This record gives sequence, C-alpha cells and structure tokens, in this order.
Amino acid sequence: MQPLADMIRPQTLDDVVGQPRITGKNGILRRMLSQGFASNMIFYGPPGTGKTTVANIIAKSTDKELFKLNGTTASISDIREIVDKIDTFLAPGGILLYLDEIQYFNKKQQQSLLEFMENGKLTLIASTTENPYFYVYPAILSRSTVFEFEPVGAKAIIPVIERGFAKMSERMGIGYEIEKGVAQLIAERCGGDVRKALNAVELISVSAVGGKITVADADEVSQRSAVKYDRDGDSHFDVMSALQKSIRGSDPDAAVHYLARLLTADDMLAACRRLLVIASEDIGLAYPQAIAITKACVDSALQLGLPEARIPLAQAAIMLATAPKSNSAICAIDAAMADIRNGVAGDIPRHLRDGHYGGAEKLGNAIGYKYPHAYKNNWVEQQYLPDAIKNKEYYEYGENKTEQAAKRYWEEIKRNDEN
Repeated sequence: MQPLADMIRPQTLDDVVGQPRITGKNGILRRMLSQGFASNMIFYGPPGTGKTTVANIIAKSTDKELFKLNGTTASISDIREIVDKIDTFLAPGGILLYLDEIQYFNKKQQQSLLEFMENGKLTLIASTTENPYFYVYPAILSRSTVFEFEPVGAKAIIPVIERGFAKMSERMGIGYEIEKGVAQLIAERCGGDVRKALNAVELISVSAVGGKITVADADEVSQRSAVKYDRDGDSHFDVMSALQKSIRGSDPDAAVHYLARLLTADDMLAACRRLLVIASEDIGLAYPQAIAITKACVDSALQLGLPEARIPLAQAAIMLATAPKSNSAICAIDAAMADIRNGVAGDIPRHLRDGHYGGAEKLGNAIGYKYPHAYKNNWVEQQYLPDAIKNKEYYEYGENKTEQAAKRYWEEIKRNDEN
C-alpha cells in the first residue's frame, strides 16, 4: 500500500509548505525553473522538509532524464552506469541525478561526478542532513548552489495533516470523528518533519476505534521529536554555539533552553565542558568565583547523573548568564600566543632565569632579581618581559567593577612607589 506521505506529495512549488525563501514567488529557484533551467544544487536541511519533493518537481520541469541514488548504498559503478546513458536515446536532453545523503559519498565517489557536471551533461541535485561545507567535496560545492531547507513550522503543517486525514478517510471509507486539538498536537510533536506528521496521521487513522480519533490517541502515536539534535552532527555544534552565545549575551532564559536541548538528548558531558569554558572565556575576571562555582555544579552533576544533574547544571547556566562579563583573559592569552607563533618573543631576562643549580651565577642567571615579598605592598619595579617586547601589553582591564577595582589598587601602589 502506498504510504500516505507519497499519496499527497506536492506536485508543484505552490503546494510545498514551510519553505518560502526557496519556493516562494520571488525565490531564485522558482525564477530559474520558469526559464526551464536547472543548475547543480545542494539541498541542505533536516528530514521531511521537502528536499526530495522539490527535486522531483524540478525534474518534471526540465527535459532531463531523472535518476536517483542514495549515498548510503550507491557505488561508483552505479554512477558509471548512469553516466553511460549520457548522449544516448535514453537521455537525449541530458541527465538530472538526484543524490540523496551525499555526505555518505567519499571523496573519490564525489570526484567521479565532476567531469560531467563541468560539461553540463549531468545536472546534480544532492541532498544532505549535514552541513555541506563540512561534508561535500569543495569542487562540488563550487559548482553548485546551496539551498537550506528549514524545519516546517507547526502552523504550516496543520493544513497538511488535515488533508492527510481527508485522504485516509477516502482510502479507508470511514468518516472519522476527530477531536479538536489532534492536528495541533501532531504538528507540534513532529519536529518540523512533514513526513513524520503524515506517518502519524496514517497510523492513528488505521488504528482508530469506531472512527474516533482522540487527542489521547495522537499523544500516544506521535513522536516527541520537536528538538532537532544529533550528537555527532551539525546541530550539535549549533546548540553548543547557541548556549554559549546566550550566556555571553546575559539571557538566562535562552541559556536554560539550549541547556535543556543538550540534556534532553542525554549529552550532559558536552554541556559540562562548555559551561566550564564559558566560566573563564566570557565571565572570567569580572567574577573570578564563577569558575569555582561552575566546577562545583559540574562535579555535582557528574555524581548525580540525569535527571537530577539538570538542577546543578541549570544553576551554573543561570549564574553564568546573570554574572558580569569579561573576555579580558582570553584576549590576553590569544594575543600572547599569536606573538609566540609569529616568533615575537626574545630571550628570558637573566634575572628571571633559574638559579638553583651550580654554575648559574657564573652564567649570570638569577643575579639582580628582586623578591617582591621583601618590599612594601609585595611589589617592586623590575622588568619581566624579554627585551624585544618589554613594553608589550597583553592584558587590558575590563570595564567591570572587579577588574576596575584591581586596576585602581595597582595604580595606587605603583604611584606611591614612584613617590
């Protein structure tokens, strides 16, 4: 029996939902197809967002012969078999190859397409759920236009679900009595995946008792997958980035939201590591205790495990988001490391070198060193940086209260010493 998702698959761009930037009236794809032209394209986005559907529509609007391959199962011999049909009566107008899951093709397999993409006899439409800039061979990328498909919003999916129920009613010969809220629930639970929503419609329709479809049935059948997350995929880095940027931007609500995504996906270790980084990178010297508090929360979380671990980790995330911010530490170390990499260093001043060995004095090492604790306020003027960069300033005091207090403290001590 034909799956419901295939039965009501859109046949024109007007029927595609949730991708206005790609299929909208002023979109470049629509304008391109209106001229009967199709170029090499890469469709990037999560499952069930219309990538295969749009590829089928493009194939129908051109005079090219459509062939389909899946990167998980296809081989170079499959590619050669398709390429052999170029310039034959089987494909007089050329070939349009739809390659699903291109990220599973290795470099050699992807390279085998280049010659025919170059001369225009083969038009490639490749789809991937992973970031193509990480997984697609650069030469393929340079010859293609990347279109990003986004998860479809619940509002756009509801009409599709309603059409699905109507089609199932026709197919099953049953006039379903659908409780209010069923379509909304399925649309919210499918995670922006239209195919998943229609699979839920099909299952709940087939299993309906007495033609009644209730919210309870929808709750049982629909999958809780509203959050797109793959521990090994591109979305992992997007969530981690969003967590750090939300904390850096002092938004505790967003910080808790992205932490919840990580924990819901059981990726607690990644959350722990990132919170420790944030404590020093984004809060740093504005609130030096932040790293100790974060470490205590992380240690508690690791001892507790989920679900209880969510509590100390939320405490850390909210504390970091609401704490004063300073990136002076990372700026200082990055500037210093950049000088080291570029050869800007110089010899360590002799009075700072190790003098705890026989012969050190003959070499002039450690001679003239002034022990700060022997002086008032535990400070004395002397050179610490190498001669080549003796006036270099890597650290700049942040504008926060803590660092400004430290700045005033040292300015006062050094001023008094000069007097």
